[in-house]
Amino acid sequence: MRGYHNDMDSTPAASLDWTRVEHVLLDMDGTVLDLAFDSHFWTELVPVHYARLHGLTLQQAQERLAPFFSGLQGRLEWYCLDHWSELTGLDLAALKAAARARIAPLPGSEAFLRAVRDSGRSLWLVTNAHRDSWRLKMEHTGLGPRFDLILCAHDFGVPKEDPRFWPALRQQHDFDPRRALFVDDSLPVLRAARDYGFGALRAIRHPDSSQPRREIEEFAAVDRLEQLLPIG
Repeated sequence: MRGYHNDMDSTPAASLDWTRVEHVLLDMDGTVLDLAFDSHFWTELVPVHYARLHGLTLQQAQERLAPFFSGLQGRLEWYCLDHWSELTGLDLAALKAAARARIAPLPGSEAFLRAVRDSGRSLWLVTNAHRDSWRLKMEHTGLGPRFDLILCAHDFGVPKEDPRFWPALRQQHDFDPRRALFVDDSLPVLRAARDYGFGALRAIRHPDSSQPRREIEEFAAVDRLEQLLPIG
């Protein structure tokens, strides 16, 4: 699949040629759901609880955690709550569950999911998130039943930005990437999908409502999923 020409990406971001899309694959955090929850969790809650557990000031906790955050990016451990629980001594799954009130879809996500399902296209959620995390979020938002499949990178042994991810996924769940739309907020993940030969890729410019929107030039981009509507 590597090397296929991505000819659908020449269309403007919001004028996708839906006649050439049979499968819609979506990231979870920052695409369907507001990344503000995760920003709050990792930059505020985890350091506070880590400091409390280990008798540190907040600044000391942040300084001790910083090398872990920078050293694990791009690896599956970065997304693994079990791994982070071992590093920090915190029950991170329980901590996320306690903070679940902040979990919310991005504006327009639910309308987009309904429209895709109503169109008869396959709709898959493809996430790097740990299973404890995505299950909590799907249960809290009630969005799980909207998807035909929910696929977790931990079940394939590599994150989505790894070139081995998509071949591993297709061994279990076949689809034609040339007839598929994939939407994500992560540029490394989108690059891997582009290399694999997806027919259409879209980046999310405003994944976190607590932060300013980003400027993205490398990929066609929209602020929210709803900007990809209507489905022709």
